[in-house]
Amino acid sequence: MTIHIGAEPGQIAETVLMPGDPLRAEWAANTFLDDAKCVNRVRGMLGFTGTYKGNPVTIHGSGMGMPSLSIYANELIRDYGAKTLIRIGSCGGMQDMVGIRDVILAMTASTLSTPSRGIFRELNFAPCADYGLLRSAADAASARGITHHVGGIYSSDVFYDERPDLNEQMMRHGILGVEMEAAELYILAARYGVRALAVLTVSDHLVTHEALPSEDRERSFGEMVEIALEAAFPS
Repeated sequence: MTIHIGAEPGQIAETVLMPGDPLRAEWAANTFLDDAKCVNRVRGMLGFTGTYKGNPVTIHGSGMGMPSLSIYANELIRDYGAKTLIRIGSCGGMQDMVGIRDVILAMTASTLSTPSRGIFRELNFAPCADYGLLRSAADAASARGITHHVGGIYSSDVFYDERPDLNEQMMRHGILGVEMEAAELYILAARYGVRALAVLTVSDHLVTHEALPSEDRERSFGEMVEIALEAAFPS
């Protein structure tokens, strides 16, 4: 057990999927894993472990924002031996060719700041995904006919952004979408020598101002979970 995770030793798999919402973790575990059991309820941040095609998998909530994800990712890696961590969540589209319901596979994650910024001081560290996971996720999406995009995203440290000038520069430089967690996950993966990837569903759009209807979110989220699981365990 750790301060924030109540799982016993051996109850966390080496492969962990991390949605922000703990209730989405519960839904994904019940939908995609066999014999899923709840292994964490501390502070309501649910975690479940089961198997996917015979492979042990944990699906554990991360909360919203990089500080929250940093707590759980640190403990999952350092104290429970997680080796592969895949963020599964929603994002806002930032390019015209990126549509609602499309999936973004985040190759890099730009950011203004992360909880790890103090370590690097003047260095602008470039957080990136594990290439093997990225390639496997793209293959899985292609095999299922899911429209997907591979490229850079922006991990914001605020939800209610008041920097339209910064968004304009992100779009100008080809950033595909914006979310709030991936950059810190990629930095921690680099620090600990493990694998990480963010698989994101576009739920709203900063250019077109479209938004995914609530009744469609679960179906689209399911496609993202499948991609993540197949990326972790390619056929």
